[in-house]
Amino acid sequence: MRTIGLIGGMSWESTAVYYRQINEIVRTRLGGLASARIAMQSLDFAEVVALQKSDRWDDAAALLSDAAKRLEGAGADCILICTNTMHLVADAVAASVSVPLIDIRQETGRTLAAAGKKRPLLLATRYTMEHGFYADYMRAEFGIEVVVPNEIDRAKVHSVIFDELCCGIVKEESRQALEKIIQRGKDAGADCVILGCTEICLSLTDDNVALPVFDSTTIHSRAAVAHALGMDFTSEQSAV
Repeated sequence: MRTIGLIGGMSWESTAVYYRQINEIVRTRLGGLASARIAMQSLDFAEVVALQKSDRWDDAAALLSDAAKRLEGAGADCILICTNTMHLVADAVAASVSVPLIDIRQETGRTLAAAGKKRPLLLATRYTMEHGFYADYMRAEFGIEVVVPNEIDRAKVHSVIFDELCCGIVKEESRQALEKIIQRGKDAGADCVILGCTEICLSLTDDNVALPVFDSTTIHSRAAVAHALGMDFTSEQSAV
């Protein structure tokens, strides 16, 4: 089994989901007491958020690249950035190491394309929804046209993520607000919804949601296990 390298702590709430999911998938695939080989660099999220707020993306890239190098030095055979937002610096991080970076955008795009989805509603931080790095990637690589909520709804999603979910707070009224945003996305022509922040799965599942749900955290975890076990990702998706 190959070793999975996780750049986590952004936030640690969702990193804990990664750790649990990856190990659950390995146990399902291999049985018994099997668990994943994992190396982790858990960053101080306060430091990362400060860099985001001040648009110091080059410094953020350097911070994550250093973490990736440490993971490679610890024996990681692949690297995952355990957050959608910080894939804004994914190219720099990938270039800093010789092992593959498993890109959450690529794995999510592959999954959407396989399901025949063309117009997903993206729920994520404002950085992911408003910067071009996510939508441009989906369009260029998969011909997928990402749509985002209106400005008021984007602000609400961002607030729920940072003020609640990243702090371990899950509110029923916020879940209902997200569901209404998804309904508005459906009314505007979206054919599915991407949970494009790794914390949103703490609030939303596919129950009572107006659109088919694609949880980027779960998709990323499955891709990591497929790499670790030398399996085809499509097979891993259908098996779990």
